[in-house]
Amino acid sequence: MDADLTALAEAHGVATWYEDWHRERKDVSPESVVGVLGLLGVDATSPASIAAGLAEIRTAREQHRLPGTVVVRQGNTQPLTGTIQLEDGTRVQADGELPRDLPLGWHRLVTGDQDVTLVVVPTELPEPPETWGWMLQLYALHSAASWGMGDLGDLRSFVRGSQGAGMVLLNPLHAITPTVPVPASPYSPSSRRFANPLYLRVADTDAYRRADASLREQVDALRPAPAADGLIDYTAVWQAKSAALELLWPLAGEVDLTADPGLTDFATFCALAEVHGPNWQQWPAEFQRPDSPAVLAARTGDRVAFHVWLQQLLEDQLGAANQAARDAGMPVGIVHDLAVGIDPSGADGWLLQDVLAAGVHTGAPPDAFNQLGQDWGLAAWRPDQLIETGYAAYRDMLQRIFRRAGGLRVDHVAGLWRLWWVPPGMGAAEGTYVHYDPEAMLGILALEAHRAGAVVVGEDLGTVLPVVTETLERMNMLGSAVLWFTRDYDDPAEGYLSAADYPRNALATISTHDLPTAAGFLVGEQVRVRAELGQLAGPVEDEQEFADKDRAQLLVRLTEEGLITPDTPAQDIIVAMHEFLARTPCRLITASLYDVLGELRQPNLPGTTDEYPNWRIPLTASLEEILADPRVARIAEVLSAKKGTR
Repeated sequence: MDADLTALAEAHGVATWYEDWHRERKDVSPESVVGVLGLLGVDATSPASIAAGLAEIRTAREQHRLPGTVVVRQGNTQPLTGTIQLEDGTRVQADGELPRDLPLGWHRLVTGDQDVTLVVVPTELPEPPETWGWMLQLYALHSAASWGMGDLGDLRSFVRGSQGAGMVLLNPLHAITPTVPVPASPYSPSSRRFANPLYLRVADTDAYRRADASLREQVDALRPAPAADGLIDYTAVWQAKSAALELLWPLAGEVDLTADPGLTDFATFCALAEVHGPNWQQWPAEFQRPDSPAVLAARTGDRVAFHVWLQQLLEDQLGAANQAARDAGMPVGIVHDLAVGIDPSGADGWLLQDVLAAGVHTGAPPDAFNQLGQDWGLAAWRPDQLIETGYAAYRDMLQRIFRRAGGLRVDHVAGLWRLWWVPPGMGAAEGTYVHYDPEAMLGILALEAHRAGAVVVGEDLGTVLPVVTETLERMNMLGSAVLWFTRDYDDPAEGYLSAADYPRNALATISTHDLPTAAGFLVGEQVRVRAELGQLAGPVEDEQEFADKDRAQLLVRLTEEGLITPDTPAQDIIVAMHEFLARTPCRLITASLYDVLGELRQPNLPGTTDEYPNWRIPLTASLEEILADPRVARIAEVLSAKKGTR
């Protein structure tokens, strides 16, 4: 690659090479680098434009211009001069270097003709408590009171019956675009800043409680019948709940559209989507900018107020679930899941378009399982615009989530260091990495978690840079340890690690939503299903042989730990898996209902869309049955004995 293009790319955090899954250097094509630079607003299409870009960088350095955001760890300093306005309005002078006793928070630094954001972040979070909990796909719950899928009323009931658990880890509850059809995946949300109204319990609203018997009867009659195929029909659930909430809307009372401008912006998107469709990029031109006169005129409508009300109901019901966790004495409480990105056609794609890279799709480079690479179709932050805007959008997202969370699991936490960008018109393998400032991304995450008293768990599975796991540990953020993956990779046989050799700084689980359940693993369900759907890369016999070997290795490990014998039945082997995790030094352990109840089907099968019912599989047992199930009580007893809160 041309040396000047390489220099320009490096200056903007765009990788010109990376290590592939073989740990070998893989050079990125010049076309990919030029395409990604273009997404950052940098013209690299000719030698002259590259030279001009490099000259601009040199000029900024010679002028000693500060970036739009300065991040400093509490107790540290930087060589800066200027006036600091603290969050509380106090002014502090910096003469040559920042004072070391600056408080945590969001401040302003004025130096010369520059006024920049100064963020003081924690060096680390408090050590998380040692406890255990449940890993819950909330939509999969169903009870006598819920409408076709699990809801926040079910969550509250589950927390109350959680049998000594210290936490409940949920799937993402991020907002959808309120149009039909409703997509099933919780990892491609319309907005990560707001919540999904499908999870509302209609009967738990004040409006329903105030309704007369006739109106309640009308509302109750809208409850959807179970789907004929036994799967969750999100569209039917939303149509039923939205119709019910429309009936109750006249009883909502006055809604203040000025109290939370960010919420009103989101509600404006929802109202416009009802008229113009879910993809804002296809709206009439006058509505494609959230600050346009046409949009500003629409912000006061009744439909905007309706969608503000829905989010207020969600805050109330999430608050009730959190209160139930506090009443149960949970030291962590309810842990939310942060998806790695958003649907670019949705609410955040519209509202935050100035800090997103227009047209980019995030994904992953080729690996052993996805040799063509992955295109997740998700939007990505522009790192340069985050810096120049003081990370305002990132800060707002975290603050809104932590208002309703005792903890946060960050999906693909390595994305806080770098993300794989795929330029428009190119295949997933033709992208490259774009780097972010981890001091800012991790520091701001730590700041907002610290202020909320919340724990942070990073999903650091797969091939990640060592710095990711090392930094999480330094900052008292937890990594992830999944039984299926926690092996001795220096051993040619790649046998399972002993319980004692697990990392301390981790959340340990048997599986994840993307992997086989415990019961499925024991019978090779993942091989059967993938073979049936044509998802295997090689002969089914080879896959079955690998699965049989894998299962045998696990049984050897459990036998060596003294947890099973050759004649131990399958259900007791599953109990032994949980007891194995309870013996590890990991701070947090979570048990999935899919494993405890012996479910064969995993929630999501990567590499499929309509071939497999991803995210639409309800648990076979009702919530009432789960709370009375002796298998659930047994796992709770096993985990409580070893991982009671300390």
